[in-house]
Amino acid sequence: MAKLLLINPLNKRSIVVKDELLSVYPPISLGVLAALTPPSWEIEILDEIFEPFEYREADLVAFTALTANVNRAYEIAAIYSNKNIPTVLGGIHASMMQEEALKYVDTIVTGEAESIWKTLIRDFEHGRLKKEYNGELLEMKHSPMPRIDLYNSGYGMGSIQTTRGCPMTCEFCSVHIFNGRKYRFRPLDDVFEEFIKIPQERVAFVDDNLTGYSRQSAERIKTMCRMIIDSGIRKQWFCSASMNVGEDPELLQLMSDAGCQMIFLGIESEVIDQLASMNKSVNYKIGVENFNKIYDNIHKAGMAVLGAFIFGLESDTIETIQHRTEYILHSDVDAMQVTVLTPLPGTVLYDRLKAENRLLYTNYPNDWERCTTTQLTYRPLHMTPTEFDEIATESWKKLYNSKTLTRRLIKTTRLTQNTEAAKWAYSANVQYHNIFLEGKAKRQQVSDWL
Repeated sequence: MAKLLLINPLNKRSIVVKDELLSVYPPISLGVLAALTPPSWEIEILDEIFEPFEYREADLVAFTALTANVNRAYEIAAIYSNKNIPTVLGGIHASMMQEEALKYVDTIVTGEAESIWKTLIRDFEHGRLKKEYNGELLEMKHSPMPRIDLYNSGYGMGSIQTTRGCPMTCEFCSVHIFNGRKYRFRPLDDVFEEFIKIPQERVAFVDDNLTGYSRQSAERIKTMCRMIIDSGIRKQWFCSASMNVGEDPELLQLMSDAGCQMIFLGIESEVIDQLASMNKSVNYKIGVENFNKIYDNIHKAGMAVLGAFIFGLESDTIETIQHRTEYILHSDVDAMQVTVLTPLPGTVLYDRLKAENRLLYTNYPNDWERCTTTQLTYRPLHMTPTEFDEIATESWKKLYNSKTLTRRLIKTTRLTQNTEAAKWAYSANVQYHNIFLEGKAKRQQVSDWL
């Protein structure tokens, strides 16, 4: 029996705090690959979030990797390559940086793997493994249920996906390039069956936008929520959506009744011109003056708002970052994700900043480890990197100190009238505190050592 080892690598600069393990969720892509692999194979998932890599025997080794953790995949791949064990790398980074990836692994898979993984396995079995396999964008009716039985039992949250693709073309995002601009829907019966089988009582819907932009998309999720409600299942969950979700009270109430506790919104900025410049069209059309109404509608349905904001937008200055911080502090956003604009390969942003010679770290692949959205990796127009670091750190201290988080918890409880939603938001804020404050110092120590 041949053995397939699937590895989820961890960026060496990452600091995983024990409490955060309740908020992270399994790598669906590896579960899908396992489901596509013939039953005659032995399959193991090695997840570095829970256990540092130790060599294990295998006939074929495959990795999934984002830009931030691809170096770790390369490092582990070298160990197996030295033993003449074939290595395969898939994921968004390999798709965007094909020539680089092929220097470190034997085979790359670009795009989505469903259309070609069985072919890859068959080629391996017949000794004709190719250097490259290019996946097609299939309809999600072909997507298998992931092998959730292979995930590490330490995950406090399950994960599930119901759609792929995004029609938007945000400058800093590569989802529309990797998954296409067409929304593809997974059959709801398959979604519901997997939702039931997930062992955890907390679930993350990992769709980039669960509810979509069209009436059809919204009605689909209403149907899904009714299925969950009618089943009597009492799992709690969260999801990502665009701001327009807050314009449909019926949808919001059904989501809440079905167990949704928190919705992630990509707000990015409170400045209308910045939204326009990054092609954040839905937010622009809604208008920043109506953002509070969106938050209020979500709260009325009993759910919390996880608002995502960005520091380091092209027109940002010290003053605009200070203003954004004050906006967040005085807004009705419950959980606050405030990351640093990060040019990732494959995005319009990366290509533009590279052409302008504004990337700060270009010793690739080593410097991919810096692309964690927690540090500046390019030269801003209106401040020095040192000035940016100082104002960002100052802002994070205001946003994530214990007094602010406690006040947030009390406020969320009052606005949502739902202690569970308030707990979800508070837990997210504690996680961001660990990442941006405690983690910052620890990452610097790791960086100095590296």
